[in-house]
Amino acid sequence: DSHEDSVQRMTRLDLANWLFDSQNGVGGLTARVFVNRVWAQFFGAGLSRTLEDFGGQGEMPTHPELLDALAVDFVESGWNVKHLVKRIVMSRSYRQSSLVPALLQERDPENRLLARQGRWRLTAEAVRDNALAVSGLLVSGRETSHPYQPEGYYQHLNFPKREYIPDKDAKQWERSVYVHWQRQYVHPMLKAFDAPTREECTAQRPRSNTPMAALVLLNDPSFVEAARVLAQKTLQDQLSAPESLFTAVTSRKPDPQEIGALIALELDARSFFQGHPEEAAQLVHIGLTPIPDDVDAVELATRTQVARAILNLSEVIARE
Repeated sequence: DSHEDSVQRMTRLDLANWLFDSQNGVGGLTARVFVNRVWAQFFGAGLSRTLEDFGGQGEMPTHPELLDALAVDFVESGWNVKHLVKRIVMSRSYRQSSLVPALLQERDPENRLLARQGRWRLTAEAVRDNALAVSGLLVSGRETSHPYQPEGYYQHLNFPKREYIPDKDAKQWERSVYVHWQRQYVHPMLKAFDAPTREECTAQRPRSNTPMAALVLLNDPSFVEAARVLAQKTLQDQLSAPESLFTAVTSRKPDPQEIGALIALELDARSFFQGHPEEAAQLVHIGLTPIPDDVDAVELATRTQVARAILNLSEVIARE
């Protein structure tokens, strides 16, 4: 036998065992990196803010003893992720309010002291799923979804040329994790909210605030349809549109200033659509969801405008 044949070849299983071996020191590092990323899921930032670099070039943890304790507990639990999540979400730190008193904002603007909960914009997929969920359109299936997409978006793809065909059934409203993804051509809605193109590993997504995101929330057919279906419910249930729409989306009652602004928007929209009934009809027919025969298009378009504005609120696309 040759020397090469006599040497045991290492496999991916050996690599996995080495990464999770708590006796060689590497397992402890693996646990810390994972705990830090899970912490960021629930607080908006890790105990070490540089999720993508946990080494010497990264930022030191603000609470190293806490990170160590959670990592040790995670390993001793048998690397039980549910156990780790339970420890975090049942802690007093997690259950704090995200409201920021003026003194705390001045003293600790980045929440390094963990004296409050975090507040941050939802991920791209969650922004879409939330709009579909509050409207009642979200489908919890597991099939590939082809949402509405601008024509010609794939025109520069070659070998072979591709034609994108949006779904005409319930797959249109599947969860965003199942949205069709064509190489680096991420769906435009997801791209506007900083979803990566998956050409390389992304440990931490950027969060930007651009006019493009607001335009997507107002004009993407998925969001327009969600707003229209939400508006239909107020017509069918004979509810007061602005207050009921606001409460359905935000889970709280609007204050007097907010209700005043929504009523003014409703009056302005109704005045416009009464003078432009053809535009009202065009708006309410966006999307696949059928419209009841007894619904007035002008009134539905009016309430759809209110719902579109509410779905665009920062409060709606942020986690608090």
